[in-house]
Order: sequence, then C-alpha cells, then structure tokens
Amino acid sequence: MSWLEPDDDEDDDEYDEADVRIRPNPKGNRPRTKRRPAHADAQLARVLGVDRGRYTVLVGEDTADEHEVTATRARELRKMPIVTGDRARVVGDTTGDEGTLARIIGIDERTTLLRRSADDTDQVERVIVANADQMLIVVAAADPEPRARLVDRYLVAALDAGIRPLLVVTKTDLTDPTTFLEHFDGLDLHVFLSARGEMPVDEIGAALVGHSTVFVGHSGVGKSTLVNALVPSAGRATGHVNEVTGRGRHTSSSTVSLRYRGPHGGGWVIDTPGVRSFGLGHVAPDHILDAFTDLAEVAEECPRGCTHLPDAPDCAIMEAVAEGRLGPTGPARLDSLQRLLTTFSDR
Repeated sequence: MSWLEPDDDEDDDEYDEADVRIRPNPKGNRPRTKRRPAHADAQLARVLGVDRGRYTVLVGEDTADEHEVTATRARELRKMPIVTGDRARVVGDTTGDEGTLARIIGIDERTTLLRRSADDTDQVERVIVANADQMLIVVAAADPEPRARLVDRYLVAALDAGIRPLLVVTKTDLTDPTTFLEHFDGLDLHVFLSARGEMPVDEIGAALVGHSTVFVGHSGVGKSTLVNALVPSAGRATGHVNEVTGRGRHTSSSTVSLRYRGPHGGGWVIDTPGVRSFGLGHVAPDHILDAFTDLAEVAEECPRGCTHLPDAPDCAIMEAVAEGRLGPTGPARLDSLQRLLTTFSDR
C-alpha cells in the first residue's frame, strides 16, 4: 500500500471537532454577560452621609422599622456621584447589624441638585446635596464680618437649583445687622435674627417642617451651634474665630442629614462644612440675574440683548440706580451683579 493512499481501517472520526480541547473559563463556567439582575427586592433608602466610600443610609423611613444601614456602591455606579439626600435603592444585608454591609444598586431621579465649583472659571462642578428644597444661609452680624457678596453667590446657586433660600443672621447682640440687610431689600427672602442666649429655635424650626433644608455658611458664623440647638442629638463640633485672621475654624468636616423633630412636625436638616468661597462656574450666565429679583424686574425694560455691564447702552438697571429709584443700596446691588456678570463674560 502506498503511503499516499488512505488507510481504510483508520477511524474516520479521529479528527472530529468534538475532540478539540476547549480552554475552560478561568472565572467560572458561565459566560460573562452585561445583563444585570433586576433586584426586585431592593429597598428604598435615604443617604444620610458619606465617609470614605461607605454610605450611611436610612431604610424604612417613617415606618416602625426605620433604621440605619451601612452600604457600599455597586460597580456599575462607580462613575456616578452619590451624595447626602439621594434616594438610593439598596440590596443585600439591610438589617443594620454590626459588621454587615448592604449595596447601593441605583439612585432615583433627583428633584434638585445643589452644586458649586472651585472658582468661577472652573466648570467642573462639585455636588453638595441632592433633593433639598430649602437653603438656610447662616451669616454672623460680626466676628466674622458678614460678606454680602458671598450671600449673593449662595442665592444664585440656590435659585439656579430651584431651592428656596432663607437667611439667618447670628450674633446680632454684637452688631446691629440693619445696614447689612439693606443690601437684600426688595428680595423675597425670609430673615431670622439670632443673638447669644436668644436663638429663635422655634421660629426657625417651624420653617423646617416638611422640608429638606441645607445649611450653608462661612466658617465661624455659628452654623454648627444652630444645628445642635435644632437637633440636640446632632453633636456637631463648634469652634471659634481666630482673633488675628478673623477667620473661623472648619468644624463640620462632612455633609450629613439630620432628622429634625419639632413641636409642629418634622423635617430634615442637612449640615455642610463651612466654606470661605462658593464658585459658580457651573451656573449659566443668564441665570445670574434671577438671583437679583429686584434688579430683574427693572431689567425687563432693558433693550434686547442687554448685558447690564458698565458699557451696556440704555441699560434700565443702571438708569434706575443713577436716578436713585432703587434706594441707597442700589449701587451696591448693581456692583455685585456686574462683578458676577463680568466674571462669567470672560469665561
């Protein structure tokens, strides 16, 4: 028999494809898939605080089984910021027992989102809190001196986010805040006055009922003291103002949600770390004027496309200020508006 001729006795199935060795999947026998489980058993929870990749969430809110749980985020949420106030869906061990860890697998749609940037030219935003519907701006009448332009920035950020602003002035026993408050004449802004030993806890508390209120303010203005008075179990650290620099020491190092329970109902107090600046790089320039409601009304008489800057022709706001129709604080209000608009026009 020639070596070129096939061997009729040889098994025809010797080289059958069934005999090809297949390398097993080193991570298991099941092929990988992008499909994720539906998690029909996920529970809705409120994010109370964030600490180094761990989230304290409240499960069973407003029920007899309300309790706190520690959770981590699912891998698919690694690029999504999860912040205090978020409504999260959690799975896993939600008993809250010591040593247990649940997992956040989704975030419900947010109603509001309060943000700030490092400065006005930085459009990279930092999310502060989600789902707040009120902002309580805390300033001191003195020690440290109040900064009207910082309050203007808070107002812009609040109104841009669709959040109602409130203002409380502390330490009014040191200085009469009347002159400072004139800067905000004409605004629909509820103002509370607080002095040492005469803190209007009940009045402020009544405004918190039924709301999620984020507290913001410069370091050293007494924000943490106010939070502790409203929520006695909060235990927020308090500090003092440096006599040399006039600056307050940062006491609140993280943003946390605290349950407010008052004589007329409950709400949520969201305490944030004190800041000395509040960048608005994420805010659209045409939203700046919205925070100056008194000037915005006059601006309706401006020509189309008016920038309201010093070189703008026939600007109704500048004409009203020059004629004294906006009162003694009109020039300062206009200056504050134009400073912000100039910054944003240079971006």
